[in-house]
Amino acid sequence: MQKYQGSLASLGISSMLMGVALPALVAAPTIAQESVPIEIRRAYTQLGQGLVNQAIDAFKASIQRYPDSVEAKLGLAIAYRRSGNDEKAFEVYQTVLAQDPKNLLALRSVGVLGGYKPEWQSKGITALTTLLEINSTDRDARAQRALLYGYQGKFSESLSDYEMVLSSGTPSADTLLGAAQIYTYSGNPRRGLDLFEQYRALTKKAITSNAAIAYSRALRETGSPGQAISTLESQIPVKLNSYGIQARSELAQAYLANRQPAQALATLDPLRGRDDSRLPLARALNEIGRQQGRPDLQAEAASLYQQALQSTPNPSASQIKETADVLSGIPGQEQTALTLFRQLAAQNPGDRVIAIQQLALEGKLGTMPRPVILQQLRGLLSPLPNDPAQLNAIAGALVRLDPDPELLPVYQTLLQAGVTESFLHFRIAQLLIEQNNFVAARSALAVYKATPAGSRDLSPDLLMADIDRREGNLEQAAARYIALMNSGSPDLDILNSSVRGLAGIRLSQNRSQEALYLYDQLLARNPNDWPTRLGRTAIAYQAKLISELDADAVINQFLQSRPAQTPTELFTLASLLPARSYREPLYLSLAAANPNNIDIQVRLVQLMSKRNPLQAQVMANRILTQVRSGTAISALSLRGRLAQALGNLDQADQAYVAILNMQPDNIDAISALGGIRFEQRQFDSAERYYLLALAMKPEDAANIQRTLADLSSAAGKPLQAIDRLEALKVQQQSTPGAFPDPSIGRRQQEIQEGFLQQRGFQPPWERY
Repeated sequence: MQKYQGSLASLGISSMLMGVALPALVAAPTIAQESVPIEIRRAYTQLGQGLVNQAIDAFKASIQRYPDSVEAKLGLAIAYRRSGNDEKAFEVYQTVLAQDPKNLLALRSVGVLGGYKPEWQSKGITALTTLLEINSTDRDARAQRALLYGYQGKFSESLSDYEMVLSSGTPSADTLLGAAQIYTYSGNPRRGLDLFEQYRALTKKAITSNAAIAYSRALRETGSPGQAISTLESQIPVKLNSYGIQARSELAQAYLANRQPAQALATLDPLRGRDDSRLPLARALNEIGRQQGRPDLQAEAASLYQQALQSTPNPSASQIKETADVLSGIPGQEQTALTLFRQLAAQNPGDRVIAIQQLALEGKLGTMPRPVILQQLRGLLSPLPNDPAQLNAIAGALVRLDPDPELLPVYQTLLQAGVTESFLHFRIAQLLIEQNNFVAARSALAVYKATPAGSRDLSPDLLMADIDRREGNLEQAAARYIALMNSGSPDLDILNSSVRGLAGIRLSQNRSQEALYLYDQLLARNPNDWPTRLGRTAIAYQAKLISELDADAVINQFLQSRPAQTPTELFTLASLLPARSYREPLYLSLAAANPNNIDIQVRLVQLMSKRNPLQAQVMANRILTQVRSGTAISALSLRGRLAQALGNLDQADQAYVAILNMQPDNIDAISALGGIRFEQRQFDSAERYYLLALAMKPEDAANIQRTLADLSSAAGKPLQAIDRLEALKVQQQSTPGAFPDPSIGRRQQEIQEGFLQQRGFQPPWERY
């Protein structure tokens, strides 16, 4: 579910912005008659009369006679521009600046010409920067520099300039139009749309040409795909040119947003097989493939991106970044993306955004331990910059990372600073759920759902189902998952997460066979998906359908094939299995990958308590100190778990009793106390707690009844244990849609066998 992936065409946008009208920065120089030779003055007169070719010849002759004359060189450059020979003009302006580095006319002209060709952009930015050092209030120069920064995908710098221009007075129509496009392509379509509307109100003109492409995107990304379509449909040229290629790419994405995927693909057909269409076609195909669950289209997009990169002699940083960005979200292409991000990071050591994107991918691929990632993030995020554009860029990169409690204050600070990255609210909700702060989590999700991106995203429904599950509303959670499975969403991540979520609900209801059936559906669709295999193994082990040895075999196979990866399901399975000394290397690697996983930390404490009780106590104390548990209840729960892992049953007992003193209906503490009293062989007390848990959580009756049967057997009441298991079997058989649980019969047989052997009988199933 890669909801954090930004607008992919927000990079490499120079060709789409070339139609932006340029500020009237350049005017002919005022010639001081008494100090300029007569030949140069005559050449300017010819230029003023429109005799451009004669003026060019006259200026050339003047330069041969007066090689140090700045006026002659400026005149020649202006004449070349009027004749349409921008390359010659750019070359001559460079000679002027070599002679007079602060010549205002040359600086302005190079700044304007910098927008004509990608290879001139850097020199244009340098010239305008010098001009602004001379006169920092030159709004036209600053607006032009903002545009050039935007061409290069340097949105932080571009938006910083635009903010100064837009806030310093009434902006020109050209400035509004340029800024509107840059804001849209930088990931702030709401601001972009506002600026487009200001432009329309000021000029009373329709938005056409390249600007219409950005306008269409702003409409689409703010929830008006129909208007986006109507904006572009009438402007698609019959003959395919550069503008038509870009327009078709954007129109296809508008059709997709308007739930017309077939029309989207048909719009792209004329772009196939053309070298000049590779990037625009790849952008649209990737978006369609991602949203429609079409790996074939994403694979085609990946191939096109790599072809474009390989066929470009000196690809720009923005093209490399866009390619890395897209490939990072396509299965099987992540390693290539990581190579590109590492290359970019080495070339741009001060770019925080690239560094964060690299760390996100390192974490996803397991090529860098989680503590190292967090350590590097601290350096990148402290202190945060003050520039709003940089903050938005950092927020966009940060949401790619899996959420961590350490990042919560950073998310909140970014939102307080006014960043427009709406997915931050989703990340905050994820962390609040882990802290059991469900009210605040629901509020964060509501804010996200109210945004254009959130209104189209089904991921919040997954989190709402998780909240329901944690609050004990299992059937409500199941209903949400089933609704998502039946939603017709083409997003395979949503579908798979819903199936896994429903399987978890069925498992907690002791409907393990249903849970396994759901996982088998996932495996049928993708037999090589290791997280699903690990998840199914965890369910089968919990249901006692496979042995510890069988589960170990699956873990070993996974570690051999994916040694660097640590999916959530691996943590789950490792923590379900008993603490064994031979699993210590696995526990240590998982703890390094995610130090906040308490289940794995508890397993390590259990192992250490057998080898070195004092060291185990030190480990437990460190965990209690370091883990931010959120509430007094969760802190006591952690204390109880660690005490139990250390074998200090009395201390664990005290912790859970303290929880019940504060929260008498805490079902987890009641169940934990039942287990502790069971270990202490206080069978009557244990039974009271389990019966209380059964009364409070009847949907978990099967698990509790099974435990009560084990309790009866341990207390020397095997007949009562057998009766309880028989009642459970009958109850299960009478439940509509429930699968029979063979482990109940096996447990009955074990207890009955032990009972008969105690009395000197040989069980009938052993006589033959």
